Amino acid sequence: MVVSSSSPAVAARCVHLRAGVGGAGSQNITDPRLGHWLLDLQAAGLGAADALAKVVRDTRHIEYRQLTVVDAAGRVAGYSGRRTLGTHALVRGDAAVAAGNLLANDGVPAAVLAGYTSSTAGEFEERLLAGLRAGLAAGGEAGPVHSAGLVVVTDQPWPATDLRVDWSDDPIDDLEALWRVWAPQRDDYVRRALDPAAAPSYGVPGDR
Repeated sequence: MVVSSSSPAVAARCVHLRAGVGGAGSQNITDPRLGHWLLDLQAAGLGAADALAKVVRDTRHIEYRQLTVVDAAGRVAGYSGRRTLGTHALVRGDAAVAAGNLLANDGVPAAVLAGYTSSTAGEFEERLLAGLRAGLAAGGEAGPVHSAGLVVVTDQPWPATDLRVDWSDDPIDDLEALWRVWAPQRDDYVRRALDPAAAPSYGVPGDR
């Protein structure tokens, strides 16, 4: 999942991923509990649409929430409550969904999805970043963006990538710069967990 916002620390509040289960985004006037609940429902066997329907049906103040879901089978669902802020939109694609609020125009999520799906980058993270950059080029948020995040899970119970810019005047550029630092080391940090004897050292001062 990739995300940006005018508010601080957006990824800490809005991104919810679980390896082998799926992903959920909880945004607008954010209630992070809903992301965790959506993942729990998927882990219990509900698909994206059924999990979302239950949360929408059983949640107080749901009209303030904007939710997105992708399950492990690639099925997607999304919801924008009637009190979603400003210009907002939500688009569903093939195993992907994009949504936004307080947008410069309602075409931004479609641009995010198109940028992601049309990217030929080799790494999944780079395709997500291409979507984020396309959304920014299409107008992005109506006001300045100050935080961004990029989180990817694979077959381990922790994220392979978890990069966050919690406050910046140019968080998307900063996020891409973080990715360039992280990319060549990502797989090695998985090896460090699974087989530390086979993992390379990075020559950190004090390491013998």
